[in-house]
Amino acid sequence: MPVVFLGFGSNLGDRKGFIETAVSLVNERIGRVLSRSSFYDSEPWGFVSDNAFVNAAASVETSLEPTAVLERIKSIERELGRVKKLSDGYEDRPIDIDILFYDDAVIDLPTLTVPHPLMPMRRFVLEPLAEIAPDFVHPVLKRSVAELLRDLTGDERGRAANEVEVLS
Repeated sequence: MPVVFLGFGSNLGDRKGFIETAVSLVNERIGRVLSRSSFYDSEPWGFVSDNAFVNAAASVETSLEPTAVLERIKSIERELGRVKKLSDGYEDRPIDIDILFYDDAVIDLPTLTVPHPLMPMRRFVLEPLAEIAPDFVHPVLKRSVAELLRDLTGDERGRAANEVEVLS
């Protein structure tokens, strides 16, 4: 069965609680959660907000096609209080779930691009993903997740002055 890697983020309300609930709903509606990272605290990326994010990643074994995974993710987000964006940019949200990888598939549809195109630039995605899948190879860039994290920072440990903080 295919394995899909998901990224989770929340910067409103009970941030850890929203992610825990989302992971549980993914396990019920998308497939068996194989692993989940620790929680990571990060500053907003791409917009200004006083609300810090909590991020995590999970790997999920699924029998669903990628577009069906996306539909169920959007349903889970709505159920947890995510509303349609008011602007074209990023904004605060109780939950955000992104498909990072779907096995080694490369998908370019109007509604879905996999691997996630901004992943190589986002420490808050790579750090939790490297915890659960450091050796997974990006099918387009031909670099492992651990290598992408090192490439982002230039440091062998994948850390920099603006590092993501691991939460307990």
